[in-house]
Amino acid sequence: MDATLSPPVTLVIFGATGDLTRRLLVPAVVNLTRSGLAGDDLNILGVGIEPGDDEMLRRRLDEFLSGLGGDSPLSKDEAWLRLRQRISYVSGDFTKDDLFLEISRKLALAPHGNAAFYFAVPPQFFGAIVEKLALHGLTHETNGTFRRIAIEKPFGTDLASARALNALILSNVAESQVYRLDHFLGKETVQNIMTTRFANMMIESLWNSNFIDNVQITAAETVDVGSRGKFYDATGALRDMVPNHLFQLLALVAMEPPNSFDAEAIRNEKSKLLSALRIYTPEEAEIHSARGAYSAGALNGRDIPGFAQTPDVSPDTTTETFVALKLYADTWRWAGVPFYLRTGKAMTARDTEIVVTFRQVPFAQFRKTDVSRHLPPNRLIIQVQPDEGISMEISIKSPGLSVDTVPASLDFRYADAFDIGKMTGYESLLYELFVGDQTLFQRADGIEAGWAAVQPFLDAWAKGGKPEPYEPGSTGPACAEDLIKRDGRQWHALGTASGRDKQQ
Repeated sequence: MDATLSPPVTLVIFGATGDLTRRLLVPAVVNLTRSGLAGDDLNILGVGIEPGDDEMLRRRLDEFLSGLGGDSPLSKDEAWLRLRQRISYVSGDFTKDDLFLEISRKLALAPHGNAAFYFAVPPQFFGAIVEKLALHGLTHETNGTFRRIAIEKPFGTDLASARALNALILSNVAESQVYRLDHFLGKETVQNIMTTRFANMMIESLWNSNFIDNVQITAAETVDVGSRGKFYDATGALRDMVPNHLFQLLALVAMEPPNSFDAEAIRNEKSKLLSALRIYTPEEAEIHSARGAYSAGALNGRDIPGFAQTPDVSPDTTTETFVALKLYADTWRWAGVPFYLRTGKAMTARDTEIVVTFRQVPFAQFRKTDVSRHLPPNRLIIQVQPDEGISMEISIKSPGLSVDTVPASLDFRYADAFDIGKMTGYESLLYELFVGDQTLFQRADGIEAGWAAVQPFLDAWAKGGKPEPYEPGSTGPACAEDLIKRDGRQWHALGTASGRDKQQ
């Protein structure tokens, strides 16, 4: 939809003193205010377990924002100074009635009845908060006002828990009120996937198994687990990244064209695609997956312990910090095309990308050149982060009298054409939460379809065995290389805008 001023709303943030609020949510609201997409009728009500008052939360946000913006700190920004006066705070136990009575009293003071409840809290509180909001009438919409709930990942830990959480939530509020977040969908490049496909006939006409050999989706991180050992040991790379981030990228790449760009039309096609993912048996899942855990070593100029030696991680842990999967979408468009997914911690480069590799030309007329034996395939590379952009790899003639082909890359980088450096990626998510557009948010059936495809891998790994170790700063365990090499393929090189320079 066209970007216009969002309606008046109170953004109620559960977990207001946490890292997500100060690092991403509040800077995003400041950006919306500065750009004229949120007015002076947007208020923030912070909710936390830490004792304090309005000024405590404002000062804490001041301290964080003073480190943003370089020579012009965000804490001095006019938009922040205006917003600062409209921030209030209440503290209490998220499971107790008295807290919700106080929230109700605060909301009653607003000149409008609109509220968006943002759950920036651990997932064990999701159900309890929804039930308390509904019990106290805080989700009831009357006289044209709206009440919406935004829920961060992880949404469940397996198929059964995701179904149970959806059932609990939808027994208290309508699906139209629920905004299940995946922050990857707020990134400009991710939102541009549909435009790249459906606004360019030269791309969409080739977007099928007749022309595409394979699709690789990677989300590699250079950071280790650090102080999040307890959370990560209970979660792992598969649960943390695959059924949400990577599957959302997969759905955008592989879904059928929607009949409109309305939220439900798009979400219908994404859910159909996720429901078409082949459900393996646990034995098949074992064959089509690889998992690893980083060992002790040097990472980014410092020595780190192995994952099993990280504080709050069980010494005999079987949790993975790296996972690679081979999946199929059983549709006419994608019949026989493998989708290779990988994600991991403590890797050689920070790199989130989608690499679409096209089939080789059926006949190469370059018999007198070396390239006739290994003519590189065409690739479309969508770089999600960092250095957001799109590249197309093609073959061209090299200068000279002989007909020799060389690889070349056609590159576009967002930073070269647009000023997106100060955006957190949450601006579009919050804006669409305020205006009521659910396009960038997940629906219950899509969530459950994703977990259904992941469940066989969880079942297979639950039978025992440990992840394969890999060196920090590497590309992952050897078993991940074996997973793709046995198909006669190789992973796209990490940390390069184009893989033509080097291959792993």
